[in-house]
Amino acid sequence: MAKDWIEDAIKKPGALHKEMHIPKGKKIPKEKLEKAAEKGGKLGKRARLAETLKKINKSKSKKK
Repeated sequence: MAKDWIEDAIKKPGALHKEMHIPKGKKIPKEKLEKAAEKGGKLGKRARLAETLKKINKSKSKKK
């Protein structure tokens, strides 16, 4: 169920890295992600989604 909306939300994988000028495969620093999430437009939306997905991933790892 959760996978469905996630697949729909991620239409352009790697776009956040490209917009933030961070090479694919490298982690986006937490501070940069938080700053980007405060902005508007596509960059802000993508950053907020990344933060949300990060939280979901943490909650799943705690359950195991």
